[in-house]
Amino acid sequence: MPSTPDSSPRDPWAVPAPAPPPEATPVPPAPGPVIIVVGDMGVTSTVVHTPAGDIPLAGSAWQVNDYWHTEQKIPTWAIVAAVAGFCVLTVFSLLFLLVKQTTYRGTVQVTVTNGTQQYVSRIPVADQNQVTQIHQQVNYVRSLAAL
Repeated sequence: MPSTPDSSPRDPWAVPAPAPPPEATPVPPAPGPVIIVVGDMGVTSTVVHTPAGDIPLAGSAWQVNDYWHTEQKIPTWAIVAAVAGFCVLTVFSLLFLLVKQTTYRGTVQVTVTNGTQQYVSRIPVADQNQVTQIHQQVNYVRSLAAL
């Protein structure tokens, strides 16, 4: 009985032909070094590194909100003066307890959005100079995002 190519028995010891190599996929360029750090976000020339993942820099929108509150408290020196002066001048030493010290505290909230990706960073601040610096950093990043 003549054998046909379709009905020939297979050799159990034959090695199958290797599969063709997969097509090479282009590797995206490395994002490069961090140019500026805003809160817990690192900004490179192409991406924004956040703890939640990377967000593309091109086309990103940045928003800054300031949240301030004030606290008034009696300073430590006034309490010490009131206690120490209580032995000498009882009534007048209690006037030290009327002294109040105002401290400003707050956070600056920086939001970066690109498409459906969004990340919010809250940066604690203690004075207006820190707020101004954060605004300047975000304005610089906005200029990078527009390129």
